[in-house]
Amino acid sequence: MKLTAKLKLLPTADQHAMLLETLETANAACNEISDMAWAKQVFRQFALHKMGYKIIRAQYSLSAQIAVRAIGKVAQAYKGDKKVKRVFDLRGAFPYDGRILSLKTSEQTVSIWTMTGRQRMSYACGERQSQLLDGERGETDLSYVDGVFYLMVTCEVETPELADVDDVLGVDLGIVNLAVDSDGETYSGQAVEKQRRKQGHRRRNLQRKGTRAAKRKLRKLSGKQQGYQRNTNHCISKKVVQKAQGSGRGIALEDLKGIRDRVTVRRKQRARHTNWAFYDLQAKISYKAQLVGVPVMLVDPRNTSRACAVCGYIDKRNRPNQSTFSCLSCGHSDLADHNAARNIRARAAINRPNGQGPSVQGSATELLQTTFSRSYKLPAFSR
Repeated sequence: MKLTAKLKLLPTADQHAMLLETLETANAACNEISDMAWAKQVFRQFALHKMGYKIIRAQYSLSAQIAVRAIGKVAQAYKGDKKVKRVFDLRGAFPYDGRILSLKTSEQTVSIWTMTGRQRMSYACGERQSQLLDGERGETDLSYVDGVFYLMVTCEVETPELADVDDVLGVDLGIVNLAVDSDGETYSGQAVEKQRRKQGHRRRNLQRKGTRAAKRKLRKLSGKQQGYQRNTNHCISKKVVQKAQGSGRGIALEDLKGIRDRVTVRRKQRARHTNWAFYDLQAKISYKAQLVGVPVMLVDPRNTSRACAVCGYIDKRNRPNQSTFSCLSCGHSDLADHNAARNIRARAAINRPNGQGPSVQGSATELLQTTFSRSYKLPAFSR
């Protein structure tokens, strides 16, 4: 599995200027190549190399490998969509490889190519990042964030074989409660919502003020909410994975891809709904689980919140409000999110990763509610 180690570069003032010049020049070359690609509608890397390699080397005084990486960056950008012309930020991240960047982990130094030649400088990182760097390393991105240079190093991490499990832990992801598992443990989203409202109120007041001091404060506040929510998701995902690993179970999640296109909300709820970082939480659970050999499955989310986990009766009226589930057929009552988590667990039971069929204890109706379940092949997520 591939993870990303984030290293903070510690250049001198002169080296900082060199790195900035290099980043801006390399991205300007990317824009030049993108112009050529768009004008001639040629997007494959080999064709772009043949068309623009000599031009950008001569025009921007780039080394051979930097020119190759610039062409590769443009070709990669057009892989997903060729209907829109790509324009690159002059201070956007730029890819390096082993020919133009080398790390000396014992001394925590890096040798990196710049427009004025190779420069050696120190870097800072945590213990976890140092452990990742001990493994096989791949491509590295040079990034410039809020006046600070970082190296995003792709590291290959060995992962154990997925455990052969007989049970799964169903996890329902939501907005009011960020996660509720089938054991009944709740991870509230109240603190995240409070932080979102607080930051939103501060931004709104500063934007109305419009002074230079207010704009400086806005720049300082940038990313605070995102960072807080990302940290919250790390804490929740760690607890969920530890619980599943400790009890010898897999993890079942809803496949929420495209939910924002399928679901409409009232105007007052739009900000809260768009702020919902369910994919980030799902990604963190997935890669943390893969690191310890815990299998993860995605199941179809249809009617998980409307179906009774006891008798299987499905009706919209089973949810009289956001937090309550009350079955009109059998009278079963529960916290709505816990009921949904139990349904997710039941759906995953019949399509377990080891392929041996259902062995999760529960009613026959629970096991029949797995029509839409499917296995989930874990992607590579980076931290």
